[in-house]
Amino acid sequence: MTVPENTNRTGEGPLPDPVGRQDGAATAPAEAPARVVARRVITPAGPRIGPHVPGPTAGPDILAPTPGPVDPVPGADSGSTAATDAPESPGGSRQGSSVGRLAATVERLRAEVRAAHAAADGRALVELAKGIMIERLRCGPAQAARQLAELAEQAHMSQLELAADIINQAARDQVTEAAEDFVRQVKNGPVSGAENAGSAVSVRLRTAESAALAAGDTQAVAESLLEHALAPLGATAVAVWTAGSDSSLTLRGHAGFSADEAGRWRYVPPGVATVARQALGERRTVRIPSLAEAGVPSIGQNQSRDGGRIALPAGTGGRIHGVLEICWPQPLAPQSPAIARQIEALAELCAHTLESLPAAGLAGATEPAGVSELVDLADGLYDPTLVLVPHLDADGHLTDFLIRHANSRFLDPAGRPRSAVHGALLLEAYPMAAGDAELFGKIERVYATGEPFRAERMTLTALVDQVPLASVTDLSISRHGGCLLLIWRIEDETARLASLLQHAQRLGRIGGFEENLVTGGITWNAQLYGLYGRAVTDSPVSLQDLAEYAHPDDAVAIGRFLRTVLHHRRPTSTAFRLQRPDGVTRHIRVIAEPVLDSDDRLLALRGAYQDISSQHWTEVALAATRDQLAHTEQESAERNRLALQLQHAIMPPTRAPLDAAPGLQVAVRYRPAEAESLVGGDWYDAVVLPSKQVLLCVGDIAGHGIEAATGMVVLRNAMRGLAVTGAGPGQLLSWLNIVAHHLTEQVTATAVCALYDPDTRVLRWARAGHLPPVLVRGPQADTLPLLGGMLLGAMADARYEEGEVQLEPDDTLLMYTDGLVERRDTAVHDSLTQLLTTAQTPAATLDRRLDRLLTHSKSDTDDDTCLIGIQVS
Repeated sequence: MTVPENTNRTGEGPLPDPVGRQDGAATAPAEAPARVVARRVITPAGPRIGPHVPGPTAGPDILAPTPGPVDPVPGADSGSTAATDAPESPGGSRQGSSVGRLAATVERLRAEVRAAHAAADGRALVELAKGIMIERLRCGPAQAARQLAELAEQAHMSQLELAADIINQAARDQVTEAAEDFVRQVKNGPVSGAENAGSAVSVRLRTAESAALAAGDTQAVAESLLEHALAPLGATAVAVWTAGSDSSLTLRGHAGFSADEAGRWRYVPPGVATVARQALGERRTVRIPSLAEAGVPSIGQNQSRDGGRIALPAGTGGRIHGVLEICWPQPLAPQSPAIARQIEALAELCAHTLESLPAAGLAGATEPAGVSELVDLADGLYDPTLVLVPHLDADGHLTDFLIRHANSRFLDPAGRPRSAVHGALLLEAYPMAAGDAELFGKIERVYATGEPFRAERMTLTALVDQVPLASVTDLSISRHGGCLLLIWRIEDETARLASLLQHAQRLGRIGGFEENLVTGGITWNAQLYGLYGRAVTDSPVSLQDLAEYAHPDDAVAIGRFLRTVLHHRRPTSTAFRLQRPDGVTRHIRVIAEPVLDSDDRLLALRGAYQDISSQHWTEVALAATRDQLAHTEQESAERNRLALQLQHAIMPPTRAPLDAAPGLQVAVRYRPAEAESLVGGDWYDAVVLPSKQVLLCVGDIAGHGIEAATGMVVLRNAMRGLAVTGAGPGQLLSWLNIVAHHLTEQVTATAVCALYDPDTRVLRWARAGHLPPVLVRGPQADTLPLLGGMLLGAMADARYEEGEVQLEPDDTLLMYTDGLVERRDTAVHDSLTQLLTTAQTPAATLDRRLDRLLTHSKSDTDDDTCLIGIQVS
């Protein structure tokens, strides 16, 4: 019974011959690629996934034990189909992330459980072939099983061999798909002769593939790609780059460029942002419509400055071997998906030629070169090390990494022995590698690009009885040929404490030492060499020779220190000045303790040096500051004492009543602006004259401090002397103006002068630029009428008006300086209104009224304040 002609899944073309025979000139060049496809299909992608079918070109599988011979299954169950038994390939879209890869690993493990229950190792392959026949022949499972058995008998082959051949013929690699895609698009177009054009594209791609696989070097591959596949697309040049482990690029093949241009671009160091480097770093196809507009350097940029570029990573099995760069002479126009697939197929061809293995070998079917040397290297390392080899699926996609070897220093974060992870897949042994730390993604990138990865204090998580256990590690991942070396160092408690101690010594500028008195050996840490200013290659200094490196004045203290440690055998410390070879003197504190054996014999000395130079100079500065402060405080106290004596000498008591003035109560308040000096420019006087009249004066001299107080003393004493003459207030201010103008050094002042007659209760007053007094009568308070009179000392000749007020019993008269009412943000009129409001508030006594005025004063000029109040009994 023969297989009738039928259509394939796309509805085009006959069913391929089960034994691999093809006809037609258009398919003749596909023989060599067909063999590559067969190896992809029948070679297992890793351990324990589906049956292993040894083919004539498949190499030994070191990733898993090779199963025994598989007998044909003539009586296969008619209800089993490939759609239900064949495990799904994990090389789908889920591989775009580490979590997707972990999910693929879980799915693969489930497939292994299903495969373990299979009746025979070859059943899945046979069932897959039966499924293809069901689809192609439009028949049922039983008919497909009979058809497979009859075909195998006629071809004198086992059912398993025939099934493998059917699957090989049904498979389509990327070149075939690209060609068929182009053929379908051309057939659907309006152009005549489309079928011939599609066939030409298919022939062209197959010719380029055959030439690439048969070429002896990459240069011949580049020339073949340009001639057979790229020139018909309008490209004028092509460059094939190989990627180094340091991300550098080396020009392995080129076509369309001059020899000089190729020589200039023979090697591109890492870090140079070329078009090819961008494709390698981003691991994707880079399309540049115009090289001039993009401003990115690349080979041939002078001969096609405005031309377009396409750069594609050339890789197989998840590993990028290099970059294919194609040049167009004009700006790059949008390309159809069919053209894009053709270019991707050519990049895959370049990847096969750039592999270190022969092009006919399949990654994953044979052990990568250099594994044994890498295993020997791992065994010689002192840190835990894993040797990883890539694990590929049936389509050649990277799905995981096989733990090829764990060295003798292996320390599992989960506490497992190395035999538990040896030979396992990475995501099986460490599923958390696809977690937050994205360890698997970093390993995959190192394998793809060759860029090593280093990280310090990286947190890794392992599952221990389904409980996440985090550990801090130093990690190193590097690629060596087709393998990876994963090295880590777990930071245990001892290392963590040692690191903490090292940083504490560095921050505290502390150096430790230990001196063996039996052998004479001395151990210093690196910090102590720095304190002494000695190189680490110099010999350490014995504690007994300490005096030779110290200041001579510290010899006595060092001798006492050594006697306590060596003879009395007690811990002690001392401070000394260390004189270093570079001429720098440091203040050092040394602490030492004796180490005794069980017989109380002295064996060793251990201790530490600490640089206390900063502390010493800080203490010196503090001592000098304390001395300066003490001196300043003493001067301030003396100045205050003198100011207080001056206050008592020139100012009358502020609360002493005038006993000689019957029927009159007088109270005074004085508040200097500078509390340190206790005196200022404001002054007052209240005295009974020989005429039994009472002199009341308030004045304010411009300025503060001792200078203002000196001028105040002159005017106050002059006023007292002039008042004895019996002149009126206006005349007294006129004379006082002459004194201020002629007998002082540019003193200006304001003043209010009043004479009160106790017999008539008449008050005569005058003012010199001063605020008028306030009269409080009953519940009302108001200022006295404003009289004319300029301030004292402004002019040599000035006249002052006098006013007269008849006081009544219980009247209160307030005389004050501007320090009581003035504010920077308020007019004087408003300030006086506030004063009047406070003054008219009833008070039990005159003293309380004055205290209230001072308490509620809103002045903010920091001026002296003087306040006199008189109350008629």
